[in-house]
Order: sequence, then C-alpha cells, then structure tokens
Amino acid sequence: MEAQIGNNRFGRGRSAIPQAQTPPKEPEKLTAAEYVDKEMPEIKEVMELDPFEEAVVRSVLEKYVQKRIELQILKLEPQKMKEEFAKLQELQDEELKASLPEEKFQTYLELRENPTKAKRKKKKKKKSKS
Repeated sequence: MEAQIGNNRFGRGRSAIPQAQTPPKEPEKLTAAEYVDKEMPEIKEVMELDPFEEAVVRSVLEKYVQKRIELQILKLEPQKMKEEFAKLQELQDEELKASLPEEKFQTYLELRENPTKAKRKKKKKKKSKS
C-alpha cells in the first residue's frame, strides 16, 4: 500500500484536472520613488550623506529616474534611446555636482561606475579609522 502513495492511474503526481497555462507574470514595474527608495540606503551609507544632502540626492535621482521611465515607455529606436539616456545622465550629473561637495560627488561617480568597488573602498576606510 505505501508504494502507491503519490501514484495514481494518471502517473506519478499527475491530476486528471488539466492545469491552466498561466503566462509568466511580468515583474511589477517600480515607480521612480520606489526605485530610489530601494537604492537610497546604500547610496546614503557609501556617500556618507547628511539629511540635507540625502534629500537633494533623492529628489535629483527621482526626477531623472522618472524621465528614464518615460523614455522607456516611448520605445524609441535603440540609438535614439541611448542618446537620450546619455543626455539625462549628463544633466543628472551636472545637477548633483552643483548640489554636493566635490568629494561626495566623486564618491557618487565611483559608486555609479563600479558599485562593488565603491562599497569595498568604504569598508576599508572604516577599518583604517579604528
């Protein structure tokens, strides 16, 4: 009797009821604010932002993430999309450079270019202070 558990006349673990083929769900699209909220704790920690700087960075990032989302909705041709993204990146960088001290802006650039390296550098910095 024990050998028959899990087996039935339709084969191992199969049911006579056909399973509906549900299409895989698309991952939910994050809003600009949700995306920035997700990234902000790491940015704040690595860049060592004070509350004012954090508010400035958050607002600038939200603004440009929203613009990128809007661009993706337009579904432009790849080359045009790349150009538009580059323009947005340049404008975002200019705005952050004007709003942050030079050292923190450089940390932001490092974090953007190589996120894992910037985190390691931060950890090493903390260890050397001890």
